[in-house]
Amino acid sequence: MNKQVITDQSPIEYILSVLYGLEHGSDQRDSPSFCDTADLKTAQELKKFIDEIPGGFFIYHADGDEKIIYANKAMLRLFACDTLKEFQELTGNTFPGLVHPDDLEAVECSIRDQISQSQYDLDYVEYRIIRKDGQIRWVEDYGHFIRSQFAGDIFYVFVGDATEKREMQSEEELRRLAVIEGLSSEYEAILYVDLDMDKLLPYRLSSRIEFQFGSGPQCYSFHEFCTEYVKTWVYSEDQALITLALDPHWIRKNVASQDTYYVNYRIQTPEAVQCFQLRIAHAGHQESCSQVVIGSRRVDDEIQHEMEQKKLLEDTLNHAKRANIAKNTFLSNMSHDMRTPLNAITGFTALAKNHMGEPEKLAEYLQKIQDSGDQLLSLINDILEISRIESGTLQTEDVPCCLSDLISDFLKSLESQTEKKHLSLTMDLSGAEHTRVYSDPGKLKQILACLTSNAIKYTPDGGRINISVSERKAPSNNYASYEISVEDNGIGIAPEYLEHIFEPFERVKSTTFSGIHGTGLGLTIARRLVELMDGTITVESTPEKGSRFAFFLTLRIHSSNALEKEDAAEALLERLKGQKILLVDDNDLNLELESELLEDLGFSVDTAMDGRIALDLLLQADPGTYALILMDIQMPIMNGYETTQVIRSLNDPLLHSIPIIALSANAFEEDRRMSRKSGMNAHLSKPLNTDQLLEFLAEII
Repeated sequence: MNKQVITDQSPIEYILSVLYGLEHGSDQRDSPSFCDTADLKTAQELKKFIDEIPGGFFIYHADGDEKIIYANKAMLRLFACDTLKEFQELTGNTFPGLVHPDDLEAVECSIRDQISQSQYDLDYVEYRIIRKDGQIRWVEDYGHFIRSQFAGDIFYVFVGDATEKREMQSEEELRRLAVIEGLSSEYEAILYVDLDMDKLLPYRLSSRIEFQFGSGPQCYSFHEFCTEYVKTWVYSEDQALITLALDPHWIRKNVASQDTYYVNYRIQTPEAVQCFQLRIAHAGHQESCSQVVIGSRRVDDEIQHEMEQKKLLEDTLNHAKRANIAKNTFLSNMSHDMRTPLNAITGFTALAKNHMGEPEKLAEYLQKIQDSGDQLLSLINDILEISRIESGTLQTEDVPCCLSDLISDFLKSLESQTEKKHLSLTMDLSGAEHTRVYSDPGKLKQILACLTSNAIKYTPDGGRINISVSERKAPSNNYASYEISVEDNGIGIAPEYLEHIFEPFERVKSTTFSGIHGTGLGLTIARRLVELMDGTITVESTPEKGSRFAFFLTLRIHSSNALEKEDAAEALLERLKGQKILLVDDNDLNLELESELLEDLGFSVDTAMDGRIALDLLLQADPGTYALILMDIQMPIMNGYETTQVIRSLNDPLLHSIPIIALSANAFEEDRRMSRKSGMNAHLSKPLNTDQLLEFLAEII
């Protein structure tokens, strides 16, 4: 006798083999139940497993009366049956007996359609069942059709209770309707339309169109309503647009690809033309595009807002274009303005080498090299300064200072520039009662430098520049409001330039045309610094008569009436002659240049290329050997901050208290603050200014 081997069959075949054997008896020699004992045992174990799985599972014949072959225990629980016999009696032991009578036709039709489309995928249907206790539940049915060698054409089906899911969907639908109701408050008319039936049910009506409908809720012809509405109310130029938008074929086409869409149009009233929006939304089943909701609302305010936004965007774009043009102009000017001093430095350096034996010519060339270097340095400083201000990292100080001394010292620093053009530079503090205040002296000088530099550039030879300070009492007793102005009788500024005079890169004329060098950033820097100090700045100007720049600050008054200031540079220099200075810098050219400048003042100079070498020299020398250390910041091995901190930690009082002044290309306020924090006494920016060095030494020593 040939045995049928079932170990290579599907799990369903295993179960069917067991069911077949149970149904026909194991004494039939040709039954597939007469297989290896191991195979039979495997099939029985698999059936036992499926009996106990939590989800419903059953198998039924696909033909005839669709008799159920097998149902697991979860199916009995789903139908509230205690035994298989109860389940069979309740359902007639057939698939149609499982399904609620009202759902059966649709369910079987759906299953047939899905099988015809794909023989490999599970078919899916939802339907109701009636339990033994009379309760109606929803189930999800995942079935598959196969042809079995034991049972013929069959379906095997996985079933789960879907009642809670359906209830949640219903609740979600109610919530959605509630949201629609809330949102619809802005629509003056809402209509429900069945396109297949050409029926319209008004949900909300405006006073303008309610005459088209009788009293009471009833359906109307959608086509007739649209014809009358377009003819009566829609603006003549928009009638074709709305006629198309309300065409049933057009509506179906649009809602098939998107759930909602809208059309803006106008209506004509006796008073005016008004802007409206017609919104059409899909309201039926996903597969059907025949039920829609149509709403209309006024959008005059929205259209106005859109126009304002469009205008704002246009203004922003124009501003960006102007800024881009200004920046491009600036870059073009910078290319010229930076090349000019660079060419001069290169050219006059070559001439100086060729005339080393002619002192007069050599002095002239060196002076021009120095002037060009100063000009180039000024350009670079302005560019770096505006970049730092724009980054938002700049901070202010609040320390005691004297306005009269500050402005007096500032005027002295301008003497060489004003003498070249024979300018009269004066100050007037007669309007200031309190000149001792708390402020940021560095930034005050920087603001004055920007404004006076501008005045010097644009004031002809023999002109005059005046800096004045006036005071008025602020609301607080400890504060006063100050107006500090810089006034000249120069060429003035035309009215069309005044509006943009403080914007970056703006210059009345380029260097090429005016012959005046500058970045166009000075006034921008001045304004940003004034604003940083919580002040304001203004300008008044008349062409050919001059300009007046004024900035206004509220400053805290210092308790004392005057500052005690001692100018001891000459005496100090005499006292320090022959003293040693330790100069620390990692650049050979800087060391050579700075050493010669210091030696010209009478100092003796030792040099070090980095902080570690400087520290070794200091420790190897006798205490008191060096009167001062000039320290670069950025150096290899050990930078200036680290070296200073080590020196300040030394036990020898003569060593750890030695004056240390930073001499660095890092020239920002944050750099000065870092220098003081590391233990340095002061901070000088490169190139070395010997007058400023002596001022610092007078304060330190």
